[in-house]
Amino acid sequence: GSLVRTFTPFYFLMEPMDVLSVRGAAVIMNCSAYCETAPKIEWKKDGTFLNLVSDDRRQLLPDGSLLINSVVHSKHNKPDEGYYQCVATVDSLGTIVSRTAKLTVAGK
Repeated sequence: GSLVRTFTPFYFLMEPMDVLSVRGAAVIMNCSAYCETAPKIEWKKDGTFLNLVSDDRRQLLPDGSLLINSVVHSKHNKPDEGYYQCVATVDSLGTIVSRTAKLTVAGK
């Protein structure tokens, strides 16, 4: 009884790119992963998972992309600027992590 493990394709169709934004603009960080079993998509910012459930400005789009509705940026508060990664998980297979994309907010 030999167990045959078939290779299951699991990969990113689209990964986030560096973005230059301005305060108040909407930003989309693209991410889309392919697998027969739909992957669970999460986002990390500066190495920490974002809790998008209780976030009124940031939301996960159906394809896995991250929408930031209105970029917040002031001298002392820069919650959106930083490094983003898309994390896709399929329980039976594991987790893949996208490239790191930098969101920069331009000053006036």
